[in-house]
Amino acid sequence: MSSAKWIGGFLGFINGGPIGALAGFALGWLFDQLINESSAIEADFNNREYDNNSYGTHRNNYAYDEQRYQEGQRNSFLFSMLALASYVIRADGKIMHSEMEVVREFLRQNFGEAAKQQGEQILLRLFEQQKQMGTAAFRTTIMQSCRQIAANMDYSQRLQLLNFLVIIAQADGQVAQEEVAAIRELASYLGISGQDVESMLNLRSGATDLESAYKVLGVSPDATNDEVKAAYRKMALQHHPDRVAALGEDVRQAAEKKFQEINDAKERIYKARGL
Repeated sequence: MSSAKWIGGFLGFINGGPIGALAGFALGWLFDQLINESSAIEADFNNREYDNNSYGTHRNNYAYDEQRYQEGQRNSFLFSMLALASYVIRADGKIMHSEMEVVREFLRQNFGEAAKQQGEQILLRLFEQQKQMGTAAFRTTIMQSCRQIAANMDYSQRLQLLNFLVIIAQADGQVAQEEVAAIRELASYLGISGQDVESMLNLRSGATDLESAYKVLGVSPDATNDEVKAAYRKMALQHHPDRVAALGEDVRQAAEKKFQEINDAKERIYKARGL
């Protein structure tokens, strides 16, 4: 499987733990090669010593290592997205052809043609692993993986991860209640607040109604203007695209779409209130 074109290079925190076990199966032979490279650079990154006489060289090496570290975080993020998506998609006990088409199109639009092909291959391997492990054991592994993700990603990155899962679940316009329940379950293990989950579930591109706008900001229609403004400032800080820029330009651009939907919700409320 030619996953190196999309998920390749340094694997970051997924080179061990429960999510590393999933990656070992889903990425196949490539996984061993990648973790050897990842472990070597991470050890060098953590143990490097600096002295004044070689500052320039070390500064260049540090920049290189930092780039590799960010690559590891990015690849960890991408694989985590697919692993959790495999759980959400099968939450209702079946894999619909229409759902897989949605995932393919989502990957193509947000990450490119190579991602569509390779992401589908990885998902199919994850579905096979779920079948081999059984539903209960796979669920346990996914929940343990969520805890590992929570320990290695900051809150804004976890919000973007959840946003991708919601987009995948909602894209065909027919969201099964089992999928919504799965998303809420994953969010709780990821350490994401219930209010942020509800806000994410109410984000809809092109929405024009006022009710959903209040739900996006997580405030009641009875909230004061100051409470509305405070809620928006909090969301704008958490969801700003720059907070996930280290995960790559395509992830940042996807975050921009979400940020615009939050701004659209704010504008609907502000207009209704004459602010």
